[in-house]
Amino acid sequence: MAKEHVWPLPWSVRVRDVLVADVGTHVMSQTPRLEMIVDSLDGAARAGFVRTQRGSFAVPCFMPVGTRGVVRSLSVSDLESLGIEVMLANTYHLALRPGVDIVEEMGGIHGFTGWSGHVLTDSGGFQAYSLPSKIDEDGITFKSVYDGSAFRMTPESAVDAQERLGSDIQMVLDVCPALPASSAVIWEAVQTTLGWAERSLNAHSSSSQAIFGIVQGGIDVDARSCSAKRTAEMGFDGYGIGGLSVGEDRADMLRALEATLSELPDDRPRYLMGVGDPVGLIEAVALGVDMFDCVIPTRLARHGTVLTSSGRMSLRNAKFAKDPRPLDESCVCSTCVSSSRAYLRHLLLVSEPTVLRLLTVHNLVWMMLLMRSAREAIRSGTYDAMRAEIASVWRGSSRARTVA
Repeated sequence: MAKEHVWPLPWSVRVRDVLVADVGTHVMSQTPRLEMIVDSLDGAARAGFVRTQRGSFAVPCFMPVGTRGVVRSLSVSDLESLGIEVMLANTYHLALRPGVDIVEEMGGIHGFTGWSGHVLTDSGGFQAYSLPSKIDEDGITFKSVYDGSAFRMTPESAVDAQERLGSDIQMVLDVCPALPASSAVIWEAVQTTLGWAERSLNAHSSSSQAIFGIVQGGIDVDARSCSAKRTAEMGFDGYGIGGLSVGEDRADMLRALEATLSELPDDRPRYLMGVGDPVGLIEAVALGVDMFDCVIPTRLARHGTVLTSSGRMSLRNAKFAKDPRPLDESCVCSTCVSSSRAYLRHLLLVSEPTVLRLLTVHNLVWMMLLMRSAREAIRSGTYDAMRAEIASVWRGSSRARTVA
């Protein structure tokens, strides 16, 4: 296995060469639908690879969110150059615009976008939490965010749409309750999600596309354990952990997460949905989570906030007006190689669109290198030291401290 480079790295190193150095030898011409390979453990934290019929991607990993088939402000070639291996897209949004028929006719999500890496599609269950909708026993009726029309999704139609979109991994339709919630609401969401999971498995017919079940249960450890155990018994290719990072305290989230993971099989990927703050990532990896997605790095970039090894940095602060340094002196991204804080702040203040791409590139590279450092620390048996280092900078809130 090629040795992973640890962060920080010299700026002269090409980011893609750094981030994907440990993947090439693990690509197989013929694979099962999905296979989890764990090559190192440090406590419960694990490093390895997920193999699909498309190839392999290293875990633990962070997946940038390309809701409508694109990561905002970035091109497909940007993603490739950054060493991104998995992108998340959303079935709800793609079904409404441009429509599943068009994406399918254009060669599926890969042909439509020109992206050759892995794609994981979320079913749209989270949109029932975040957008106007009505949930019943059979499915979800949405109000389109584009034109206000009614849009119906059932477990079977979500599976069909994702098979036609052609993603490498699809997620079942689920119910994500808002927190705090009563015990009755939590258990109803668990039971509905379990029923929909079984219906999704029965509807799934692709021999090449993996399907993940989703565990719900809020922060109720009994509900989490029950949901995880029963979902695992169905035999999915992997398991999503939903309904967390929706306003609960981190301690409550981690207790619920630990209860979930104790019931999930070791030989399948575990995917914590919607978590992307550095402490949350590192703590979840310590418990045995393999995959993450979140809008945090791209959304922060669009608002002029960047992630650095010293904490968050808001470029709108006047103290950066004459600062010649890069965003992060330990970062290898093209933005840090070529642009000063002063210049980037200027672009931000004059609303130059170019700055959105430059900051997004930096934030995603920062996240990719954080995950690579986690994999290297697990393999070297030093994960607790890395965990303590990240906590010393970012502990206190999901927002963490601001760079002085």
